[in-house]
Amino acid sequence: MKLTRLLSCLFLCIIGMSCIQDEAQNAEADIEDCIVPADILRRDPIITNDKVTLMVKADTDLSKQSPEFTLTPGATISPASGTTRDFSEPQYYTVTSEDGNWKKRYEVTYIVTGIGTEYNFENVKHAGTAGYDVFYETDKNGNTIMDWASGNPGFALTDMNAKRDTFPTLSSSNGYKGNCVKLVTRSTGDFGSRLGMPIAAGNLFMGTFDILSAVTNALKATKFGMPFEYVPTYLTGYYKYKAGPEFSESGKIVSGKKDMFDIYAIFYETTDNVKMLDGTNKFTHPNLISIARIEDPKETDEWTQFYLPFKTQPGKTIDRDKLKAGKYNVAIVFSSSVEGDLFNGAVGSTLYIDEVELIHSLEE
Repeated sequence: MKLTRLLSCLFLCIIGMSCIQDEAQNAEADIEDCIVPADILRRDPIITNDKVTLMVKADTDLSKQSPEFTLTPGATISPASGTTRDFSEPQYYTVTSEDGNWKKRYEVTYIVTGIGTEYNFENVKHAGTAGYDVFYETDKNGNTIMDWASGNPGFALTDMNAKRDTFPTLSSSNGYKGNCVKLVTRSTGDFGSRLGMPIAAGNLFMGTFDILSAVTNALKATKFGMPFEYVPTYLTGYYKYKAGPEFSESGKIVSGKKDMFDIYAIFYETTDNVKMLDGTNKFTHPNLISIARIEDPKETDEWTQFYLPFKTQPGKTIDRDKLKAGKYNVAIVFSSSVEGDLFNGAVGSTLYIDEVELIHSLEE
């Protein structure tokens, strides 16, 4: 227990190592919060290491916006917080730490366009010191409208020297058409095993990955959902899958048990108290409206189509006004190990995903 606590502290220290050097003088240079008028937002701001994304309503005037920022103590920002700027294109800010030794450049983007409904996974950028893959979606003008989330940032902390092609979530050129997503269940090595997290399933999902929760409550680290103004009816696409040779639970091999992948989507209502669902309540929360989930997963070397209907939860209906106002979220999720969120699975299990479409109707 003492060793686990020690490693947990070390894990959290690593997360902040790029920002904290000397507590006597604050060396952090981070944006902690972004404040804009609540009536223009479709969801809470998404803040990552170097980017702030604001999903706003269609009638928002992007030419005159004045976002305000909460920074780490003592830090400053240029241009100043509250400066009015034209966000028809992304704008950039530089945050300087209190001690003046650290600077970080943030891209701030206002997004009016929805998340889109067709995903071919051709757009990939690189993040972190290892340059791991991040998939993203663009609008017809080439502007980024959504970054897909994954557990790659957490995996990066288990091996600071990991190479791009050793991460659980990565791009592959062997797609059904062009490039595709490749999800691989990986070992997290001695470090992860000591934390009770011996494997990392390859995953890709709509939402955000909260790295600060990754050790203390891993299921809450996956935040599912993006605003969606339509009623989803089907999720379709193509997959290939090969299970790894040995299934393990809590780091111990389970003889005779075979790994399997998972594909699902959830559609749910948001409220002031329920902004996003997470790994603890993705299938059980009372705000769920409908769920689409693969029921007959199988190993296959050939590209195989899936066509999953959204099944409405008992007694659930949709409020048209709330739907139009963006008060419902949808999340699409892929994982190379169905029990990967519990750190059970087979190292080497590999799932390929391509040409996904979220089919919807305007009516319930």
